[in-house]
Amino acid sequence: MTSSAYAQIEAGGVSSEAFPPGTTWYAGEGLKKGDFFSYSTCYVDYKECANFEINFWIKGDKVVGSETKWLAEVVVYDGNKVIVGEMELGKIAPEPTGGTPELGVYRGAFKSSIAWLSAFATSDGSSGGKGPKAFDAASWGKIGNIGGQQVVPLEIATITVPAGTWETVAMSWKTGGAVSKVWIADDFPFPIKAKTYTHVAEGIPPPEYDFELLIYENRSDSPFVGIESTVDQLIESGCDTDIEKEIYVKKSSKNFRYQIHTVYGPEHPVQGCEIQFLVSFLKFSDETEFLNQVQYDIFVVDDDGLQIRSIAQEEGRLYLYSPSGQALIDFIVKEDPGTANYVVWIYGLSPDGVVPSGPSDYLQIEIPIYDSDGSIPVEKIPSWIKNNAGWWADGTIDDNSFVQGIQFLIKEKIMKIPQTTQGSGGGSDEIPAWIKSNAGWWANGDINDATFIQGIQFLIEEGILKVPQPRQSNTSSGAEPPAWYN
Repeated sequence: MTSSAYAQIEAGGVSSEAFPPGTTWYAGEGLKKGDFFSYSTCYVDYKECANFEINFWIKGDKVVGSETKWLAEVVVYDGNKVIVGEMELGKIAPEPTGGTPELGVYRGAFKSSIAWLSAFATSDGSSGGKGPKAFDAASWGKIGNIGGQQVVPLEIATITVPAGTWETVAMSWKTGGAVSKVWIADDFPFPIKAKTYTHVAEGIPPPEYDFELLIYENRSDSPFVGIESTVDQLIESGCDTDIEKEIYVKKSSKNFRYQIHTVYGPEHPVQGCEIQFLVSFLKFSDETEFLNQVQYDIFVVDDDGLQIRSIAQEEGRLYLYSPSGQALIDFIVKEDPGTANYVVWIYGLSPDGVVPSGPSDYLQIEIPIYDSDGSIPVEKIPSWIKNNAGWWADGTIDDNSFVQGIQFLIKEKIMKIPQTTQGSGGGSDEIPAWIKSNAGWWANGDINDATFIQGIQFLIEEGILKVPQPRQSNTSSGAEPPAWYN
């Protein structure tokens, strides 16, 4: 069912039997205790409109100072993450003003998408609010950016979403060549559906926010009993949830089609805890120019290059997508302690839903994964290193040559050493005889790799052997060093 509003696209304003002249609406209209909403949504400033589900139940009132607010219980499902908490909503405008810290980014997305029309229509116009707005009004106001468009009641339409079929008014505006719409129903607190676009000067406008109502009901009991937050589970497991991304990898892709700049954290990822990547996709010939419409994925591969994990698939998607060329990705480390092979795979450049025509390319990043006790297992050491240890043990090469050789191996990541505090030195630089004995026994196969590595760690702790910090080298040749003796 559609009204004659098409003749009024410039000015806006609609009415019908269902929406007689003078019918008004405001954000939060009809909101009451016990209301439960479930929305599937995305917002451009959170992972460039990656989809998540937000569920909230109006528990009742909460007095904050001299103000009475709505208190809502909230559960967010974001990929493999479950975030449980609360948020406070204003009574005049149902915008989130506080609540559980872990929900901060989702509250921001809620305010800028599901509750966005509260910037134009609120319950009270006398206390700083905008006041209710009529569906037959020519305009509800202007978007506050340069060249901002009027937000107008455009048409009356019957729409169907998972929550049911609704008679709605479509609020609309045109920006950057695309028509954005938000569908609202009279006497219902929040929009039923929205599909909006970001303003761009040229090219295909990416989505700004996109949502639809999955469930609505009024209930007296909380729908979230027994749901556990994965954030709480991580904290209970001893995981750091305040992650700083500080390890930089800046390289060209394997076939030199792109530049891929990655910063990840924490510095020492732990099995069972979260890791975060901030990836920038850049033009190969110009590291200041971001790529657009990147279809990509994060893989984990084994030592033979065979894929054993896809982050996109774990989130129920065919691929990950970055309209702007920069992406934030976070997931739980499932890999065993040791060195994990993470691959940033670029399928190509193409609008979302369109198969890229160009060839794929990738960047593989080796990242040491730690056990929950902070240790990293000793990996198998290349057999040729034992030859050099044997030569040192029998006096064929001197102490200095041995130390320099080990430094090279660690720097090139050919020999991987568990996290060890670097000593400042100041004492004797003489290597204890027991370490040289260990080297000989190890060369002969009488002791294992771990015991030999303990000796190397001792040299590092005493400052006899100085090694570079891991972040200083992002490449490994895998080759033998120059000959330790001639």
